Amino acid sequence: MEFVTAHPDGILAVDSGYARAGIAAIHLVIHQGKAAVIDTGTNASVPRVLSALVAAGIAPEDVAWVMLTHIHLDHAGGAGSLMCAFPNARLLVHPRGVRHMTDPQRLWDATATVYGAEKAFELYGRLVPVAAERIVEAVDGLEIEMSGRRFRMLDAPGHARHHICIWDDTARAFFTGDAFGLSYRALDVDHRASIFPTTTPTQFAPEAMHATIDRMLAFEPEAMYLTHFSRVTDVVRLGADLHRLIDTHVAVARAARGDGVGRHVEILAGLEQIVREEAERQAWTLPEEEVFELLRMDLELNAQGLGVWLDELRARDSAAA
Repeated sequence: MEFVTAHPDGILAVDSGYARAGIAAIHLVIHQGKAAVIDTGTNASVPRVLSALVAAGIAPEDVAWVMLTHIHLDHAGGAGSLMCAFPNARLLVHPRGVRHMTDPQRLWDATATVYGAEKAFELYGRLVPVAAERIVEAVDGLEIEMSGRRFRMLDAPGHARHHICIWDDTARAFFTGDAFGLSYRALDVDHRASIFPTTTPTQFAPEAMHATIDRMLAFEPEAMYLTHFSRVTDVVRLGADLHRLIDTHVAVARAARGDGVGRHVEILAGLEQIVREEAERQAWTLPEEEVFELLRMDLELNAQGLGVWLDELRARDSAAA
């Protein structure tokens, strides 16, 4: 299948089809006749997941887990629909995300605030609730097994307070959601990946993001499986680049003046300059206009998230004064 990539240790990356090819991956872990689905994409991604499982010889009743790194809808929008298709599966989600899976209305409202209701429906469709008795809270340190394959959950704030990362003991790798940034294959140079942080609204916390990255690196992982987009190695170098770029993003936000649209435009211009500098540093071969087209949505969301973070920071400073 053209939208499925096989990786070591029984891991498949399914291109979710979100926005365009190569943007968001759904990972399937196949082990001794059972499967776990890690992040779900949107409702439009469901047929791709089902097709990939059939091709791998996995029946719907043999899917044991649907695991969500967090509940942003490009990661979790299809969760309810997939749970309907998998009668024996349990849904694993951060404790802060449970209520949004059983009643997704507030999650939908928050998403519509960011994208607008019409665009949000175009991207994600109708959200399907999940019965509470089928949900397992992914508390920090929780370990689960699937046919003897062990997974461990890490609370992973920084991108969102409802974020986890999932350690796969067999692969010696993390499924990172957005906690280890994004790395698009179109920017690879001679199979050497680049990385970029995600400061998406509304819960960006730079200190927590730094700590989450360091906590994952302490496991000495052989690979990271990012939702945007799939497997990267050389994780020590990429982790150092992430730390540097988080600090650079914060510096751009702190230097921005005023508020509202003018400040947003200034932050966005600063992020675009970071991209230009990173293109030179990493020797990207993609033309600049194609780089900005690839990163356009991410830069816009990063600028929005930095604005929210600035407002919260200033509010805290005012309250403390």
